Amino acid sequence: MDWLALEFMQRALLAAVITGVTAPAIGTYIVQRRLSLLGDGLGHLAVAGVGLAMLTGAAPLPLAIAVCVIGAVGIELLRESGRAHGDVGLAIIFYGGLAGGLLLAAFAGQGAGALAGYLFGSLLTVGAADLWAIAVLGAVVLLVAIGLMPQLFAVSADEPFARTIGLPTRWLNILVVALAAITVTVSMRTVGLLLVSALMVVPVATGTQLATGFRAGLFVSMGLGATAAVSGTIGSYYLNTAPGALIVVIAILLFAASWPVSRLLQGRPDRPIEVGSPDDEPLPEQVTEDHPHVHGPGCEHVAVEHAGHIDYVHDGHRHAAHGDHYYEH
Repeated sequence: MDWLALEFMQRALLAAVITGVTAPAIGTYIVQRRLSLLGDGLGHLAVAGVGLAMLTGAAPLPLAIAVCVIGAVGIELLRESGRAHGDVGLAIIFYGGLAGGLLLAAFAGQGAGALAGYLFGSLLTVGAADLWAIAVLGAVVLLVAIGLMPQLFAVSADEPFARTIGLPTRWLNILVVALAAITVTVSMRTVGLLLVSALMVVPVATGTQLATGFRAGLFVSMGLGATAAVSGTIGSYYLNTAPGALIVVIAILLFAASWPVSRLLQGRPDRPIEVGSPDDEPLPEQVTEDHPHVHGPGCEHVAVEHAGHIDYVHDGHRHAAHGDHYYEH
């Protein structure tokens, strides 16, 4: 345990914990929107911000955040307007950002080698100023991701339904992608821009296996992300390996272990319980005031996506909210 006396390891552990918690926190909403590769695309876009910082001599983190947020918001607005599909927008981010970053680094006379620390992470070289920036930005991401959990879940799970109940879906969607952009750029010193997407997605997938309900899954994912980050950082010290790569490998191993553990702890059957087919005709409507429970984000009932909306599993059947009443499935 002599490594605890080393200042660079203390900073590395703190940065790892912050990243391990914040990445799955915002990643939960990204996965809910079926945009698991968004982190990868934003990571490539952040490379352009780092390259621009090298060219101008500015600090890499602020420029990377600015470029990444602007690009993420632009892609979200294009997606909303129907002018670009999600996969097309991600492809533009992937190739344009990476190519632009490499060109800018070359123009700055530093070449692709200077980008290696940002692409693959450089956790053990995190300084005091870096740690403060990571802590402040991580706190902002966590505050919004947890404080606005019902609203962000609603817009991520069922955007049309969120719009009908009066939520500002456009601004909430922009908020989600902006937080994802901030998380990606903050994580470039810990796991690296090429690996941060794994930390945003893999713990979330593991948490889904081990927890029931969105809220429980989010907090379990955050705990798993912190576990992978801390164990990867400590393991890299003893194994003399890259911390970012080891963190991701541990996260994947935790995901693999979650399958048998979830069956053991929760008694889940090998086959999912049949709750109805999407082709089933809806039963007669049931008005909200006659219903013993009002379903919605955070109600702790299992949510099932069906025909563009969300059904909530309750007493062996599904309720789909439509305005002031429910359809029974």
